[in-house]
Amino acid sequence: QVQLVESGGGAVQAGDSLRLSCAASARTFGNMRAGWFRQAPGKEREFVAAIWGNADATYYKSSVRGRFTISRDSAKNTVYLQMNTLKPEDTAVYYCAASSRFTSVPAAPSEYDYWGQGTQVTVSS
Repeated sequence: QVQLVESGGGAVQAGDSLRLSCAASARTFGNMRAGWFRQAPGKEREFVAAIWGNADATYYKSSVRGRFTISRDSAKNTVYLQMNTLKPEDTAVYYCAASSRFTSVPAAPSEYDYWGQGTQVTVSS
């Protein structure tokens, strides 16, 4: 079992930056695929970014590519989401997720087995 704890959310102005962190309880987390998802009120949970265990491969939702960067520090069992040039439409609860399964669909929530409790990000204009 892997426990994930997100932190770093908050309320910011449009154009500001935030860095979210996802700390994992298991050392095997470093070998897992990790992803960030978000869910705005009244909307379905949507994929934001993913990173594979070797940290060489990353994958982004098109609307955040170039603004957001996913990274990991295996020594700290932590995955990060650096969010720059935030927009009001980025407002959501952000969730960290992880899985050790192989997948060809890293953007699908069903491809992740472990989830954090979420952290709120609010961007005002």
